[in-house]
Amino acid sequence: MTHRYAASERQLDRALATIPLGAQTFSKSTTQFPHGVSPYFAARAEGARLWDVDGNEYIDFVNALAAVTLGYADPDVNAAVAEQLGHGTVFSLSHALESEVAELICAMVPSAEAVRFGKNGSDATAGAVRLARAFTGRDHVLACGYHGWQDWYIGATARHRGVPEAVRALTHTFPYNDLPAVERLLGRHRGAVAAIMLEPMNVAAPAPGYLEGLKALAAEAGALLIFDETITGFRYAPGGAQELFGVTPDLTTLGKGIANGFPLAALCGRADVMRLMTEIFFSFTMGGETLSLAAAKAALTKLRREPVIETLRARGTRLLAGAEAAIARAGAGGFLATAGDPTWSFLVVRDAPGATALEIKTLWLQEIFSRGILSLGTHNLSYAHAEVDIDRLVAVYDEVFPLLAGAVAQGDVPRHLRCAVLEPLFRVR
Repeated sequence: MTHRYAASERQLDRALATIPLGAQTFSKSTTQFPHGVSPYFAARAEGARLWDVDGNEYIDFVNALAAVTLGYADPDVNAAVAEQLGHGTVFSLSHALESEVAELICAMVPSAEAVRFGKNGSDATAGAVRLARAFTGRDHVLACGYHGWQDWYIGATARHRGVPEAVRALTHTFPYNDLPAVERLLGRHRGAVAAIMLEPMNVAAPAPGYLEGLKALAAEAGALLIFDETITGFRYAPGGAQELFGVTPDLTTLGKGIANGFPLAALCGRADVMRLMTEIFFSFTMGGETLSLAAAKAALTKLRREPVIETLRARGTRLLAGAEAAIARAGAGGFLATAGDPTWSFLVVRDAPGATALEIKTLWLQEIFSRGILSLGTHNLSYAHAEVDIDRLVAVYDEVFPLLAGAVAQGDVPRHLRCAVLEPLFRVR
């Protein structure tokens, strides 16, 4: 019998010869996918489905790390990109699409009065920090959540190799939903904090008054409030989490689903702050690349025209209810739970007596992959997910959760594994 992932593993061996980790993205590497029981390479994707190089079909709840909001190969986005391809990709001059997409963002995102484009969320968050420092004349940044690979942020995590200590000393992390912790940091670095940056929501919902409190603390301290809406933008609401929760930051960073999988990110915000972008260097040869801008124009137009967010929320609510019921049926509530917004939810795995969370998660991954479900612990929904896809996920959970519960109860989770347990990594959220 042919190994289910034989072609993926051959391709991984080839990639490892020339690519550290065998992948360009940390979250697509062997650090996240246990070797021997995982697919590593995609052949194609359409709608809510992905096929790996071995021909295995999956209902995809990763969705390119939440970069795909409408679904893979969305026909409206593909048509716009194909038409633009006939006219060119990058030019010696700017293109009108830059203004057209910037105007769409300003019409949709409450904080957006001016816009600059990058390619990855990290471009936008690093640009926001530089802009905040220039605007305030200060150096320190308070951060909560995940904000990319750049020195200013990653230096504050366990993955800080190569980041100078002088840079690391300027970023201070704080726990979510804890205003007193922010107050203490502002007091400790009085007059020196340029910005408070956070994902307005990820796993937990903001407590009543929390985001409003942060805005007030930032204003009182003379710092800028920055919402990193790389994931929540165009997902929680057409205008992102700031629209959903009714709190407008000074600056916003956008990425992921802005162009339904094409490489584009944006930094936007108050006109008086953004005006300083004329004096700081934030410039990309590919910042005005037109295929991604055409994709963004089509994606944002469709998002405004059709019930995209409403559908994500309805499907996600159904998913969460089904997952919670499956956890209860399996008696797995001691180590499994759900969290997050219906449009971007999490399966939370905890340590249990006789089993670590990583052991349990590794077994969970092994079993869902073999049943045609692709997830890394989140449910990143797209407009292409149908109710039957949600039903299939819940059916798989009804098979896998009892297996997990039995292995945990017997204290022999490793015996069920056909691979090594995932290694612990720094927590991004």
